[in-house]
Parts: sequence; structure tokens; C-alpha cells
Amino acid sequence: MTFQKIIHGEANQTLKGLEDSSIDLVVTDPPYLCSYRDRYGRKVANDTQPDAVLSVFPDLYRVLKPNSYLVLFCGWNAIAHFSGAWEAAGFCARGHIIFKKDYTSSARHVGYTHESAWILTKGSPTPPAKPLSDVQKWIYTGNRNHPTEKAVEIISPLIRSFSRKDDVVLDPFLGSGTTAVSAALNGRSAIGIELEEKYCRHAENRLVGVNRYLAAKSGSQVLEEAA
Repeated sequence: MTFQKIIHGEANQTLKGLEDSSIDLVVTDPPYLCSYRDRYGRKVANDTQPDAVLSVFPDLYRVLKPNSYLVLFCGWNAIAHFSGAWEAAGFCARGHIIFKKDYTSSARHVGYTHESAWILTKGSPTPPAKPLSDVQKWIYTGNRNHPTEKAVEIISPLIRSFSRKDDVVLDPFLGSGTTAVSAALNGRSAIGIELEEKYCRHAENRLVGVNRYLAAKSGSQVLEEAA
């Protein structure tokens, strides 16, 4: 039986309450530490607070089961800080996925037309039977519900590739809830931690809709089998 749990709180503090080796997969899109502001002027909480973001890696390592994955979305701006923190915690980089956009999100020295995710491991997990390509198509959400909202179509393949049915997926920077939604849609349990209460409520509302959809789908399958 799968479950979804949304926790309102600071990631680096809340993680300390999770049990050792209780998580099968982490998928997260933390603040990039780049003072981001979108076209509406919206900011991301803790985006200028490295101590609040980088300090999560030791606890992420602790709560992950041996031989498991962490998928980390991360911009180039602070990659030295992120990589130093994950290496110090014990994670190893095993791959890097580029999500190619069909538009330029910003331009300065170059035009920025991609997003990146790092594939990190605790130990040496068995690689997926059918590994994902390290170049994926970007699906744009319009960022309607969060300034850096990721699409379910982006997160779901990552969850399917690096976890199994009934596994527990953690996102310590949940935002609008996409990781939890993707986990539920793919038969995994989800734990999400989010600092801003309004996004916690939005994520919970999304999960209510997902669970209604899954219940209706299950009921339809039962009727089809009985027919």
C-alpha cells in the first residue's frame, strides 16, 4: 500500500526526523543559489541561503538505502558548491542528463536552452535495465503554480528508471508537488518537504486529484475484468 506525506518545514531540519536507510530514491529540484527571479518577480525561498540548501546532503545520504540513487536538478551557477557538498557527504556522480528546451530561457554570454540533472548514487546500485538517454526533451509547464515548476512528464521517467513499484521517493524541496504526484502516478510512495505553506497546500490538493483519478481507474479495471 503506497502513501503520500507532505511536510511543511525546513529541509535541513525536517530530514533529521527521518529514519536511517528508509528512502529508496531522492528526486529533487533545490534552489539553484543564483538569486533567481522570474518574469513576474517571484523568487524561490532560500535561493540566497547556501547553508540551508547544501546542508541537506549528509542527511540525504543517511536516509537513503544502500545502493540507491539521488537525482538532483542543479544549475551551472553554483555547481562547485553543490558538487563539493554531495562529494563530502559520500555521493558519487554517475551521469548527467540534459533537458533540451525549444526556447531560450535567458541570454547573456550564451543563450540558455537547457536544464540539467545529476545522477548521484549512494553505493553501487544495479543500473536500470533500459537506461534513459542523457539527452531528454524539456516539457514546459508555464510555471503557473511555482516559479520553477517541473512537469510530471519530466519527473516520471526518472522515477520509473531509478526506483521500483512500492518504493518510497523523497523530495526535500517539493515546491508545487510534482515529485510526489509523479511518484503516486507510478505506484510509489512519496514524502515531500516544503518550506512555503502555500505550496504544501497546493501539493496536497494535487494529490487529492491524483488519488481520485487512480481510484476511478482501479474501479474501471475491476469492472472490465468482471465483464
